[in-house]
Order: sequence, then structure tokens, then C-alpha cells
Amino acid sequence: MTHGTRSHGPVADGRHTVVVGGGLAGVTTALALADAGVRVTLLEGRPRLGGLAFSFQRGDLTVDNGQHVYLRCCTAYRWFLDRIEGASLAPLQDRLDVPVVDLARPAGRRLGRLRRDALPVPLHLGRSLATYPHLSLAERARVGRAALALQGLDLADPALDTRDFGSWLAAHGQSARAVEALWDLVGVATLNAVASEASLQLAAMVFKTGLLSDPGAADIGWARVPLGDLHDRLARKALDSAGVRTEVRTRVGSVSRNENGGWSVEVPGERLDADAVVLAVPQREAHDLLPQGALDAPGRLLEIGTAPILNVHVVYDRRVLTHPFLTALGTPVQWVFDRTEASGLRSGQYLALSQSAAQDEIDAPVAVLRERYLPELERLLPLTRGAEVKDFFVTRERTATFAPAPGVGRLRPGARTKATGLYLAGAWTATGWPATMESAVRSGVSAADAVLGALGRPRPRHLFELEEAA
Repeated sequence: MTHGTRSHGPVADGRHTVVVGGGLAGVTTALALADAGVRVTLLEGRPRLGGLAFSFQRGDLTVDNGQHVYLRCCTAYRWFLDRIEGASLAPLQDRLDVPVVDLARPAGRRLGRLRRDALPVPLHLGRSLATYPHLSLAERARVGRAALALQGLDLADPALDTRDFGSWLAAHGQSARAVEALWDLVGVATLNAVASEASLQLAAMVFKTGLLSDPGAADIGWARVPLGDLHDRLARKALDSAGVRTEVRTRVGSVSRNENGGWSVEVPGERLDADAVVLAVPQREAHDLLPQGALDAPGRLLEIGTAPILNVHVVYDRRVLTHPFLTALGTPVQWVFDRTEASGLRSGQYLALSQSAAQDEIDAPVAVLRERYLPELERLLPLTRGAEVKDFFVTRERTATFAPAPGVGRLRPGARTKATGLYLAGAWTATGWPATMESAVRSGVSAADAVLGALGRPRPRHLFELEEAA
């Protein structure tokens, strides 16, 4: 298999690293190490790569398990897309533009927009905020003052992680309406938690980086093809071209020291010996695989909570949404995306509703969700009235992300463990970011850097520099 015309690294030497887990963190780690000339074996228990950002077939539809977006400030994920030659398949908006429909006002449905101008920070959002119809004039002024206070927070201050974002917002004059119509509108989708249940440190990081660092930082990008085309097909092609041995449907039973002082990774029917091992798996799976003494307090991994995301999928017999996506207030519906073209649907329209922080609904029966959401879509999208629902189904990720609760920062380990040659990667590790595709890629870069340092191998010139980001 070829990888275009690019050459990414030297021929691998005898040093061998096993990467356990084929999500974005594991694929990033494997690519970075292979590009540096390390022999790499990547093991994934599922039949595909991509972790929790994947696609599956439902009849003629190609369905993403959930809608994933990224922002222009997600520089590591953008590097990853470029590395697998997929950037053109997941383009960014030219300029931030989010339609926000409010159904709670007595006057009925009202459309507003969050968009930026070509002005420096913080003026780039000034006109949008000044004309945002879902807040009063006084609320808009107080939002501006809170944003300036947020910009002054020191993200390196560990005390921020002990406080919740909701209390901080209340202390800075934010009404319940402002929290709903602005702060949670952005925060729930990026943090997978409402403000009152989110670490101030993580929330401040999201808003400072996304809205207050660079005028274009919050421009939104999303895949115009199924996620499997990016995170499985193109990732596999890049791994093959880099010389990585990739094994799917391969569950790791144990990781232990071998007689040579290196590591042995047990899989069905085979023992793999390695100079280094990277566990790029969810925190509970990592906990079960870690040998004794690898972390000072391994139980902390089990204290990192999880948060669910529910996705509601509706196929109509006609076009009912005229925007690529929108978000809503005054309704259980959060974000709605048009997935028609990406899914391969030839007639009608396919909408995906992304419902974050979905603790109250994650286990609800499909029939209950249908009764709840179809009438809400009729309120939100008038063109649905009279349209035929051709298909309705849900996908559930009960442990979609780690819970960004206050105090989670002290629980998130770095890439290095106390066991020489054993490393951790995953969006839940100490990247400074919430559980996003960006955090996963950053963790893979950190793990690869740690392995390369231990093996005495130079860093590939094209590998993403973590210092680039805010």
C-alpha cells in the first residue's frame, strides 16, 4: 500500500514498541514512532480502528456512531488529519457561524446566530454578542465582563480544578438564562457536562482557547464523509505505509516484564516482546492491564468518572433542514446535523441529533425517545410537519468521555508511568484538554515523545509540536 509521494521516516531498527488500542491516541502514537524508525505493532480489540469515532452500516446508510466536530484551535487533530491525508474530507468553516433557534420565547420560534467578524480578539465576537437576540442587553454586557474575567484566569493554577464552572459564572453575574443560552450552549457540547458539573479549569481552557485566543479559533470543522473513512480506512493506509503491523480483533490479556527486562504482551495464541508498551485504552482498561507498582495510586484511574452521549438519528422523506447544522434553546434538542450526503442517502434527508450530558436519557427505550424527539423536531423545524419519517434509531455511548468534574485534574496521569518502558495515552490522560479528538491526538504525541526519549531516537521533524497550542 502506498502513501502518496510523502516519505515519513527512516527504516525501522530493532527496537520494538507495542501500542495497545487503535483509537486516535493509539494511531497517533504508532504513526509518530514508526515515522521515527521504531518498529511498531498496534493491537486493537475491535474489528476496526477509530475508537469511539467510527461508522457502521445500517442498510444502505453509512452511520457515524455520533456526530464529532473539531475547531480551528484543535491544532493536533488538524495535524493528524493532514498526516493521514484526510484534511480535505473534514474542512473547517471559513468563519464561525452557528444558527441558534430559541423555542422558549412567548413570541415563538426565533433564530439568532453566533458568528465572528474579521477583527482581533475580543472584538471578533463583539457584534455577534451585541445583537444576540436570546439575551437581554444587560445580560450581554455581563457576558462580556465575564469573558474578560475568564481571559485573566491562569490555567496553570491547580485551584481552578477544585471549583465548578457554574458557581464561577454565578459569582460573575451570569443569569440562568445566560448560562443556558450561551455558556452551556458551547460548554455542554465541548465538555460533555453542564456548567455546574464541570471543572472551572477545563471550562476556562475551552473558552480561553476556543473563543479568546485567536479570531478564528472557534471555526467549526466536521467530516463530510463517514468517520470510518478517516479514522479507519485512511488511518490504516497511513499505518501500513509507515510499516506498522496492525492487528484488529486482538484482545490483550496481560502486560508484564519479560526475562530480558523488556515487556511481554499476551494476546490469543501469541506473546509479543517489546522494548516499550503504550496503553492507549480507556482508563478502566488501562487500570486492569497495569502491572503492580506502575502508578503510585492506580485506583485513581477508577475515580475518573465517565459521561454519556446519546445520538438520535432520523431519516425524512424530504429536505427539512436548510442549514448544515443548528443548535437550539427551549427544547431537549441540542445540536442537529445534516448527515445526508456523508451517509450515502440518495433521497430525503438524514438528521443526526447529538445529545451530550445525556445521563437522564442514555438508557431510555427507543419508543420513548421517538415520542419525545419527533414532536420537538416539528417545533424546531417547521418543514418536518407533514414529512414522513422513514427511519428512526439511536446510538448510545454510555462512557463516551471522561466526566470533567471538579477535581478530575489530579486524577489524570501523564504519559510516563513508574515502570520503565510503559506509557499511557488516551483523551483521559493529562493533556489539559477535555475528552475530545484533540485531547486523544495530543496524548498520543506525548506518549510517542516519551518513548522516543527513552529509546534515544530523534523526534520526526514533521511531528506535531505540543507547544504550538495555547
